[in-house]
Amino acid sequence: MAILSPRHRRSAAISVAAIAGTAAAGVCLAVGGASAGTVSGSLYRDPSSAVVRWVAANPGDSRAAVIRDKIASQPQARWFANFNPSTVQSEVSGFVGAANAAQQIPVLSVYEITNRDCGGASAGGAPDLNQYQTWVSNFARGLGNQTVIIILETDSLALQTCLSGGEISARNQALTTATQTIKSANPNAKAYLDGGHSTWNSAGEQANRLRAAGVQYADGFFTNVSNFNSTSGEANFGRAVISALAGMGIPGKRQVIDTSRNGGASGDWCADDNSDRRIGMYPTTNTGDGNIDAYLWVKPPGEADGCRYTAGSFQPDLAYSLANGAPNPPTTAPPTTTPPTTAPPTTTPPTTAPPTTTPPTTAPPTTAPPTTTPPTGNGCSASVAVNQWSGGFTASVTVTAGSADINGWTVTITLPGGAAVTGAWNAQASGSSGTVRFTNVGYNGHVGAHQSTNFGFQGTGTGPGATATCAAG
Repeated sequence: MAILSPRHRRSAAISVAAIAGTAAAGVCLAVGGASAGTVSGSLYRDPSSAVVRWVAANPGDSRAAVIRDKIASQPQARWFANFNPSTVQSEVSGFVGAANAAQQIPVLSVYEITNRDCGGASAGGAPDLNQYQTWVSNFARGLGNQTVIIILETDSLALQTCLSGGEISARNQALTTATQTIKSANPNAKAYLDGGHSTWNSAGEQANRLRAAGVQYADGFFTNVSNFNSTSGEANFGRAVISALAGMGIPGKRQVIDTSRNGGASGDWCADDNSDRRIGMYPTTNTGDGNIDAYLWVKPPGEADGCRYTAGSFQPDLAYSLANGAPNPPTTAPPTTTPPTTAPPTTTPPTTAPPTTTPPTTAPPTTAPPTTTPPTGNGCSASVAVNQWSGGFTASVTVTAGSADINGWTVTITLPGGAAVTGAWNAQASGSSGTVRFTNVGYNGHVGAHQSTNFGFQGTGTGPGATATCAAG
């Protein structure tokens, strides 16, 4: 994915110095004990993302453990960037259905607006706005009825230099209609419009653009997608935008921030040539800030910006540079979303990618929901969700403590005949076929009472059933 024309972004109305704290401070911002905003629950990790597939295919690479533990283990946005009106509904339904089965919240980045990126490195999108609305309508029909997060059209409002006044008005109407279509199809969808970032347009200007594009029908706005501004700087900018919107008679809007690459220096726009970048805060809806619904990884860490490598290609050296030296991810609390009442459809998932890239073809998710009941006493339980495709699978395992804290755990899983484990993340595997034991790594061995942590593995053949045994200690 290219960085969405940040070269345009450097003509900022606010100087970097005026708003910046250090990006490292953004990494260390405290997260309160309770969720804030209006979104609550665990975010969905796509088991077929480019980084997950690279880790599974390169278990002997010296960089694999760091990339596995600090990037592949984390939820990231799935980009819907191909103009495919005949298949987008089934593709969305497959992705959302897998997240629903895992009782987690998927993040979908819609990048299909006509004349996107002003014809620059990320050019593409629907041929015209009428066809755009057809695509959005089909997209919305696949969203189901549970909580989903929609990042709607990065750069569509912050970057308008190539549009005439009439074209801006038409785009604003298209975004308003798209937001209403999504919210009508799934009232539990959380939709966010383009807020640019803190070193681009002023807060007042961005608020004006959001109002013109129908933010009153959305849940709020997103900032910092594909960029490197500190979390603290983005939060300050977001508060200014929220205040400006309230002054326009549009109160109660909230922000989400892309923290996928803002844990290091801000510097030059292109991450391909910088070694001082780091992943930022890990994705979460538990922000501790009433103005911020989530910190998300919208831009997948490790995907190139296009100045050194092919835009959108996954580059392990970039991923390793971003992850090396970053703190370990926290253990996660159990999902709080309502489980689905019907099984998700098994569909062919999208061949999507972030902007300016030819995306990888991913396998159809066939995730089964966890079936193991958490323990009522001391000890732990484990539940398994499997994504199967022809010849292979990935498995996501949730380890849940009972009524007392545990310090260390071992999960035992029996594989069907002919199946073999080829890689694991957030756990150490003992054995590769038959009965395989997975033990915690250093940072996720301690699990609080009634809390959970996650690990995963990939293999060849047919994945295991949705049962596993867990032993504490």
